[in-house]
Amino acid sequence: MIRRFGQSPRSDQTYRLRPGAYAILPRDQKLLLTRQSAPVVDIQLPGGGIDPGESAIIALHREVYEETGYKISSPRHFGTFRRFVFMPEYDFWAEKICHIFIARPTICMGAPLEPFHTALWMTHDQAISTLGNAGDKHFVERFNCNS
Repeated sequence: MIRRFGQSPRSDQTYRLRPGAYAILPRDQKLLLTRQSAPVVDIQLPGGGIDPGESAIIALHREVYEETGYKISSPRHFGTFRRFVFMPEYDFWAEKICHIFIARPTICMGAPLEPFHTALWMTHDQAISTLGNAGDKHFVERFNCNS
């Protein structure tokens, strides 16, 4: 059973299954996060949807690069959670299956490609107090920056 964070599914809604790959990205006692400024402001673990026919690892590399401008190496699966949310950028309700990975940011290739995204570096404690969803917070709390 996959642990759920956030609101329970609403009986009056139909949800589209939306698997995604997200990364905890430590370097020099800080974590690389992304700030999305539209359609709503949110601080998130970098990552996003896994496209049809795409593996979680390929999606992770693509999404982290698009949202932060960084290339990554050595991803390893850390856990999975589920959340039921409205996705305003796609105008649908989603059952998000969030696969969390730990990876190393290696090189910044430039600014994020994804509109309305900014790369941020935060300490572990700052990230926990700032991340916008409970699932991201849970996995960052479990992560040891010294490992």
